[in-house]
Amino acid sequence: MATYHIIPIDKGWTFKQADNDESEFLPVAQFPTNVHLDLMANKLLEDPFMGKNELGAQWVGEAVWVYKTTFVTPSFVEGGESLAQAVISFEGLDTFATVLLNGQEILKTESMFISERVDVTNLLRNGSDNGNEIQITFDSAYLKGKKLVDEHPEHKWGCWNGDPSRLAVRKAQYHWGWDWGPMLMTCGPWRPINLEIYTSRVADLHFSTKIDQALTMAEVVVGVDVEGPASLVKISISLDKKLVTEETIPVSNGHAKTSFRLNDPQLWYPIRYGQQPLYTATATLLATSTDNTKTHTIHSVSKKFGVRKVELIQRPLLDQPGTTFFFQVNNISIWCGGSDWIPADNFLPRITREKYYDWVKLVAEGNQFMIRVWGGGIYEDQAFYDACDELGILVWQDFMFGCGNYPAYAEILDLIQREAEDNVKRLRHHPCLVIWAGNNEDYQYQEDEKLTYDYENKNPDSWLQTDFPARYIYEKVLADVCSSLIPETAYHYGSPWGGGVATTDRTVGDIHQWNVWHGTQARYQDFDKLVGRFVSEFGMEAFPNIKTIDSFLPLGKADPDRYPQSSTIDFHNKAAGHERRIALYLVENFRYAPEPIEQFIYCTQLMQAECLASAYRLWKRQWKGPGREYCGGALVWQTNDCWPVTSWAIVDFYLRPKHAYFTIKREMAPISSGIKRTETYIPRDKYTSAYVTKKTTIEIWGSNLTLDDTVVNVIVKAWDIITGQETYSVTLKSEFVLGANQSTEIGEMEVPVLHEGYENRTVIGVYFLQEGRQIARYINWPEPLKYVHLQAPKHLTAEVSQDGKLVELSSEVPVKGVVVECDDEEVSFSDNMVDLVPGEIIPIQMKGAHKECQINVRYLGLGMI
Repeated sequence: MATYHIIPIDKGWTFKQADNDESEFLPVAQFPTNVHLDLMANKLLEDPFMGKNELGAQWVGEAVWVYKTTFVTPSFVEGGESLAQAVISFEGLDTFATVLLNGQEILKTESMFISERVDVTNLLRNGSDNGNEIQITFDSAYLKGKKLVDEHPEHKWGCWNGDPSRLAVRKAQYHWGWDWGPMLMTCGPWRPINLEIYTSRVADLHFSTKIDQALTMAEVVVGVDVEGPASLVKISISLDKKLVTEETIPVSNGHAKTSFRLNDPQLWYPIRYGQQPLYTATATLLATSTDNTKTHTIHSVSKKFGVRKVELIQRPLLDQPGTTFFFQVNNISIWCGGSDWIPADNFLPRITREKYYDWVKLVAEGNQFMIRVWGGGIYEDQAFYDACDELGILVWQDFMFGCGNYPAYAEILDLIQREAEDNVKRLRHHPCLVIWAGNNEDYQYQEDEKLTYDYENKNPDSWLQTDFPARYIYEKVLADVCSSLIPETAYHYGSPWGGGVATTDRTVGDIHQWNVWHGTQARYQDFDKLVGRFVSEFGMEAFPNIKTIDSFLPLGKADPDRYPQSSTIDFHNKAAGHERRIALYLVENFRYAPEPIEQFIYCTQLMQAECLASAYRLWKRQWKGPGREYCGGALVWQTNDCWPVTSWAIVDFYLRPKHAYFTIKREMAPISSGIKRTETYIPRDKYTSAYVTKKTTIEIWGSNLTLDDTVVNVIVKAWDIITGQETYSVTLKSEFVLGANQSTEIGEMEVPVLHEGYENRTVIGVYFLQEGRQIARYINWPEPLKYVHLQAPKHLTAEVSQDGKLVELSSEVPVKGVVVECDDEEVSFSDNMVDLVPGEIIPIQMKGAHKECQINVRYLGLGMI
């Protein structure tokens, strides 16, 4: 019996515009590819990311495009037998594709998200002199979507972001444009195409793991689906290339299953809570010789997996209404601080495996535990999940539905079921994946538009007769797929979702907290009043690095639009009302000027950094131990960008961290401290408005995300902002115990002032010391900062060590938001946007520095030195 062969069909591809008689076939830029990349490579399209070129690229999405290549049928003959079957596998075609092989139609697709396999055994031309031609025509997804809307007038079409026609098309929804991304309607063979030749193959290798409560024994059930006549499969499990166990079993009706018992397994943990060992499961199809004396391998498939026990805990709280929403991994409750992920490029084929790893490394190095793959993008590449597996980042995975009222007619339901099955099977082995959610904000859209939804009605067929038929998708189709294929993994009907109550209910499920920026445009200092059981979205916009802005200005630094309110820079911000909202939060908090642009960028990034740090600090405070897990996590919108833009991202398109990245990193440290300053006004009696006493107090707490009680001395200090004088220093608590894996209240006191009325010129620091070593620090300022009389330091220093690996910052007066910068792209910093107080030296590690590097310092109030 012959072996399995896979031959990539990735050479010689050409493309042209099919609906233009003057168009000629031209070489593709790469493979896999999409039409925009190919047009740019052939200088037929200006880079849509540059300036306002997006506007001139819209014709691309309404044209028809054709791709073609030729390949030779290989002649394999083994043991006197010709190989029996030839299949072309298409891992991803974007989106409405018609495929011809040697002039005969073999496939039509309607989804970007489904892989396809076509038996072409009888269509291939044999012999090296007769090439096979494969041709793929891609219709306009935009125009097709418009026609589908017209074909289904019974549906109540509507959405946030993009055109409602996107709801009819199973394609990445952000391609229609979003409030952080351009409208660029791609098409093309965006994932690999291969020719497979075999008699038998492993069609799927899957497994589930059950672990006992003591975590000392795991049962791994391994299943193998087989195509072809192979009758034996060897299943093995190894760790670090060392065999752990194996078994050879018969294949019956195309399936084989066995189970293994792993005693004292090496467990997979999230980052910081343990290691990330990955076992390898291998299924090898075997054939025996005619005399049954020898066996040889036909086909072998391996997948890595982690042994871990994951639970979504939703249970009543001790002294608050509602239920918890948090994750336990290997019996450890995890406060899931992290971020939301959108596709890292509008042109997906150019995201390399290395770039995926670079992104996930940034998440891990930023002290984040979880990343949420948002429902308007794609089911990500294996490399993304591999990186999360290896680095210990938990993944919340949305299905690809976002911000709209999706149709549920019969044809699209079948397509959606295939999509769900295909992608769940493709990704289910990854230990990082801990929850699947049905959609992003579709239940919010239902509430906003007052679409019919009766949670008590449990008759799925009746849901299809309402003006919110998408309920059938989330609560029937996707729920059934998950129940069947991944019963051990949590499935959540949507994000946000709270079990039939309003999606804004902060006592159950998860919420998207957009009353800062959107909604009521609340003060970010009041995030503690906006807490939910799990906040899976919140955010604040900020400009990207000046180098990123220069990258999209046609003339770079010399461009006349190189100022914050220019039309080009506004064009690279897709959020409705962004001018007013950025200005609102800036004017409420800081004294600032729009020029120079570098200082304006700094102010927006300071605003974002302060805002997001406040959310993490105040919400993590609500992680108060068993029975009092009032908030189980916070995922900031968003990790990344898909093009160079001003957005909510904490790292911009070119992987340049904004300063919020560093403030979040500090808030998510294993041990952190917090202060909340509150002003209260106490009238002498209930009648007076003249005789009122102002009282300014601070509440102090500590957060311990480690698994051990931590004993610290709590030091509180204060400085006068004007003079820099230290006005207070006391050991507030000695040998104070910060309970393991929770936040602990430490105390409340009035702001220590040198003179009455000096509260608004007093900076307070709280420090945790352990055996004389500082392990946590937080500096609290009077707010809003625009009222504070900040002093220009005379002796702010940034001393670079001789080996160039460290810069040490110090000042003789309190300085807010100190940033170190370097024009050299190779130089990176371990920390940034720090507050300085007299008597301290703050070290920041550097990478990539050399003697010629010029380190600049920027801060609030003056600018740059």
